[in-house]
Amino acid sequence: MQDRRHFVRSSITMAAGAASGLSWLPPLSAQDLDVSPNHVSFTADIEPLVSMLETTQGEKVLDRVFDEIQRGRSYQELLAALFLAGIRNVQPRPSVGFKFHSVLVVHSAHQASLAAVDEHRWTPLLWSIDYFKRAQRSDLREGDWTMAAAPTENLPEPAKALQKLDEAMNRWDVEAADAAATVVARTATASQILNLLAKHAARDYRSIGHKSIYLANAYRTLNVIGWHHSEAVVRSLCYAILNHTGDPNPADSDLEVDRVGRSNWKRVQEFSEGIFMNDRKPVESATVARQLRTATPEQAASFVVELVESGCHPDSIYDGIMLAAAEMVSRQAAIVPLHAVTTANAMRFLYRHVHDARTRKWLLLQNAAFIPHFRQSAVGRGALGKTDLLELAIGERGSSDLSDVFESIGSEAAAESILSLAQRPELANRLIGRAREYVFLKGNDAHDYKFSSAALEDYHYIDPQWRARYLAGCSFLLHGEGKPTTALAKRVLAM
Repeated sequence: MQDRRHFVRSSITMAAGAASGLSWLPPLSAQDLDVSPNHVSFTADIEPLVSMLETTQGEKVLDRVFDEIQRGRSYQELLAALFLAGIRNVQPRPSVGFKFHSVLVVHSAHQASLAAVDEHRWTPLLWSIDYFKRAQRSDLREGDWTMAAAPTENLPEPAKALQKLDEAMNRWDVEAADAAATVVARTATASQILNLLAKHAARDYRSIGHKSIYLANAYRTLNVIGWHHSEAVVRSLCYAILNHTGDPNPADSDLEVDRVGRSNWKRVQEFSEGIFMNDRKPVESATVARQLRTATPEQAASFVVELVESGCHPDSIYDGIMLAAAEMVSRQAAIVPLHAVTTANAMRFLYRHVHDARTRKWLLLQNAAFIPHFRQSAVGRGALGKTDLLELAIGERGSSDLSDVFESIGSEAAAESILSLAQRPELANRLIGRAREYVFLKGNDAHDYKFSSAALEDYHYIDPQWRARYLAGCSFLLHGEGKPTTALAKRVLAM
C-alpha cells in the first residue's frame, strides 16, 4: 500500500508545474456531499469520496483523485468508493453487462494492479475511475437511474432472512428479495451469502454469464474493501440476478435459458459420495474439451456425470471446460467466446468457495452446460474457425522472441510460439507479465481487463500439462504492439 502511495505522490511531484498542477483544486463542498434521502447512502467515512466521484465532471475527476491521494486517501478507500459509486449510479438492467461493466470490472482491475510492476500499479484503478464516468454518462442518457434507499417495511425476521431471500429469488420476486437481502446483508456471514446467491446467479444463461461474474467479483471486492460495505452490494446483486428483461416470470415458465439449470439439480442426485476423492486425470480434460465442441447443454452435463462417476476428479473436468473456452476464443476472437472464458473463471471461483457440496456439484454441471450455450451464441454471430487447440503444433511457425510474438499476437503463428515458449515456466511468467503490461498501456475497454485478469489467473489453476495450450488459445484476445497506447496511460507514465 505504501508503494502505491509513494508512486502517485512521486508522480504528482514530478508533474508539478508541468500541466496544470494540483494545488488549485477546491476542497469538497457541502453540495458535493449531499445525498438524497431516497437514495442509498454509505458510511460516513466513504460517502464523501463516493460523492466526489459521482459529481466531478469526467475530464476533471482524475485531478480530484490525485488530490485525494495527496491528502492521504488510500488505494483501498478509492477502490471502495469506485465500486460503491458504480453500484449506486449504474443500473444492471436491461442486462447485467453493457454500462454495468464499470462495476463488473473493478475487481479485475484490482487483480491487474496486484500483478503489476510499480510503474503501472495505479493505472488499472485510474482507468476504472475514468471508465465509471463514461458509464455514468450512458446511464444519465438512459434515465439517470439511482439505487433506492434500503426498504424499511416488510423486513423478515433475522432468523428467517436467508430462507426468505431464497424463496424470493426462487419466485423471481424483486421487492421481497430486496427486503430479505437488506436483512441478510446485516446479519448473515459472507460464506452464507455466497452459498445462497451462487445457485441463483448461475442458474440461467441470461446476460451470457454476467450474473455469475458479478457475484464472484463482488464477493472478492468486498473481501478487499470490507464487508461493512455489503448492504448495497448484496441488494444490487439480487436485483441483477433477478433480471429477466423481455421474458415472462421464469418461475412460471419453461424457457431454454433456464431448463438445464433445473435438470442439473436432478443430475446432482446421480453423483455418488466422495467424488472429490477421485484421482486427477489430465488426459480426461482433453476428452471433456472434445465433447464440448458438439454437445448440447443437456448432453454436456450428462457426460460430466458419467465421467465423474467413472473416477475422474472434478478439477480435471474443469480443466477441460477451460480448454474448451480458450479454444472457442481461438476459433472466434470475439465477444461471446470472451465471455465463455470469463464466465468459466467466475463459476470455477464460486465452485471453489461455496460450502455446500450439493451446490458445488451443480456448479460443475452448470459450467459444462454453459459452454454449448456460448458455442451456439457464437455461431449465431459468425462461423467458428477450425483451430484445434489440443493438436496445435509447438512452435513450428513464428518466433521465440517475445517482442516478435507480441507484434503478431492474435494469429495462429503467435499462438504456436506462445505454446512453445510457455513450456518453460520462466518464459511463461515473462509472457504473462508482458501481456499484462500491454493491457495497462493499450486497454481501453472493460473486457480488456476482465478477460486478461480471468485468463491469466486461471492459467495457474490449470494442470501443468494444459496450461500452455490454454494460454495459447486465450492469446487471440490479448493486446500486442500494434494497438495504440491510451491517452490515460500516456498521462500516468508522463508524470
